[in-house]
Amino acid sequence: MKRADDFQERRKHIAGLTDEELYNRFWELTEQVVTPLLDLGRKNTTPSIERAVLLRMGVSSLDTQKIVEGCMDRGLMGHGAGHVVYKLSKEKGMSIRETSEELAKGKYWDEAVALFK
Repeated sequence: MKRADDFQERRKHIAGLTDEELYNRFWELTEQVVTPLLDLGRKNTTPSIERAVLLRMGVSSLDTQKIVEGCMDRGLMGHGAGHVVYKLSKEKGMSIRETSEELAKGKYWDEAVALFK
């Protein structure tokens, strides 16, 4: 069985686009796909899910509760506790482990909040 070659037909709507326009179109379509997934994550996370994410990132089980509570207290749960730790670690140039330990001790929360404004 031979597959019919319909590539030329399927690409007609993008045939006249430049490389830059194709690049922009790709990112527009990607955003259309990813945005609903991010919305689901923001609206449907729970403390236990966030603790599980942190555990898989290598955060100490003793620190996960403190970090999740810190995220909840500061309105950061919609961003994800793991994302908060990751983004702060990149900003500070620290490892995930170091960053999580410092957050669990109560440090850097103001900076974490500022990253998501």
